Formats: sequence, structure tokens, C-alpha cells
Amino acid sequence: MKKKMDQLKFSRGLIPAVIVDHRKKDVLMVAYMNSTALQKTLKTGETHFWSRSRKKLWRKGETSGHVQRVKAIYTDCDQDTLLIEVEQVGVACHTGSRSCFFEKLSANGAKPISSATKPALPVLEALYQTISERKRHPSPNSYTSLLFEGGIDRILKKVGEEAGEFIISAKNRDKKAVIHETADLFYHLLVALNHHGISVRAIEEELQRRSSQSGLAEKKSRRVKKS
Repeated sequence: MKKKMDQLKFSRGLIPAVIVDHRKKDVLMVAYMNSTALQKTLKTGETHFWSRSRKKLWRKGETSGHVQRVKAIYTDCDQDTLLIEVEQVGVACHTGSRSCFFEKLSANGAKPISSATKPALPVLEALYQTISERKRHPSPNSYTSLLFEGGIDRILKKVGEEAGEFIISAKNRDKKAVIHETADLFYHLLVALNHHGISVRAIEEELQRRSSQSGLAEKKSRRVKKS
């Protein structure tokens, strides 16, 4: 590994790193690494970069919680650019967009289209981020903060209550109430997931894994694992 590191070409101590989603292969962001940032990335399995504006080392997600778990690192043929495949927790861009590349140039390339046109976050992911923010910055006026303050027992108590209310609404065939209680249940489930550090993406990946086989086969495989 040290020999490969020695072959890399750093320009003024830095090398650009293109960060891509390891599944979809779309570009999430571009940043710079110095040798220390690269070493920390390799050691921890999470991306670290060098901030040219702040003149300091930083770990992606150290304040937002939107860390990048490294899956693979490649170098180009000239050894002067890195391509890093990651599992992105949350979003990559500080604006709230999944990718930093959401601006489109106009036909003549002169002016960017307004950032107001950038894709909105999926509702559950956006809600999860809001929950994360309340966890990191508690407020006495925030219901979410109060749930976290009460710990897992309070959180799970509410999950149970909301699940019960959903069942009652569904049993009564009250569609409006079912929608309302489903939203409440989803919210409290997201709080529970956040408490355990489980991302919405992790649940999506599990559902995608299950969709590759029949429901009966999937259930059978789980019974085999438990036994």
C-alpha cells in the first residue's frame, strides 16, 4: 500500500477525489485530499478531506452525520486523481441535495439554472435529517428532542402506541385515520432508527435485497438463519 501511495501525484500537497455512489455510480461530490486525509480514509473506512478554505483536515459528516463509508478507491492512469466509491449516509451536499451536482447550465453555458430547481429530497429522508438535527441540537420546544431525552424506552413506547392506533384505524376501515396514523408511525419509527444510527438507505437496501426473491423464499431463508 505504501508503494502505491508513493506513486500518487499530489499537486501542491493535494490530490482531487471524485466521490461516487457505489451502487448507482453517480457522482456525489469532488473534494481534495492530502496524504494525511488519504491515510485516515484508508484507516477508518470513512472519507476525510483537506479543506482549502479552512486550511484544515475534516471528516465528511462530522457535524451533519452524513458520513461516507468507503467501498473502493481507484486511481486514474496518470496517478493524479482518485475515484472513491462510497455508501452515502444521508446526502452528500451541504445544501440538502443528494449530490453536489444539481445545477444545470443554460443552452449557451453562460448562466446556471436557479438552484431552486434542484431535486427535492425524498420525504422520509428529509424527515430523517430533521430528526438527526434535533438529536444533535436539542431544544426544550422540540417534541423530537424530548423523545431522545427520554431514551429508547420512551421512543419505543410511542412506537407501540402509534402501531396500536394504526391497527384500530385499519380495523375500523377509516381511511383518513389510517393515513394520519401511518404518518405518525413512520415518524416514530424514524426516531427509533435514528437512535440506533440506522439510515433510511439501509432499510431501502434491505427491501431491495428482499425484492430479488419471492416473499415465501425470503421468509424461509430467515427461518433457516434463526435455527
